[in-house]
Amino acid sequence: MSGPSGFTFTRRGDGSVLIEHRGRSAAVLRGARAEKFLAQAESGDAQLTMARWTGAYRFGNERTARDHPRNQGRGRRRA
Repeated sequence: MSGPSGFTFTRRGDGSVLIEHRGRSAAVLRGARAEKFLAQAESGDAQLTMARWTGAYRFGNERTARDHPRNQGRGRRRA
């Protein structure tokens, strides 16, 4: 499974940061949150950082939760 991609961020003149995913606005960070985000994005994997900050990060447990017995009565059933 490949990592997250398609994210970009733009520093605005007022100090805020706009995060976009595939050309669509995903989040706007202001103040201390913007500064913290910029520090993390510049020191590590920027794509992964943006995915985490926007909530578009998949943790890999979706299939496990879907197949759990308590969730079998909800939604589609798998054979």
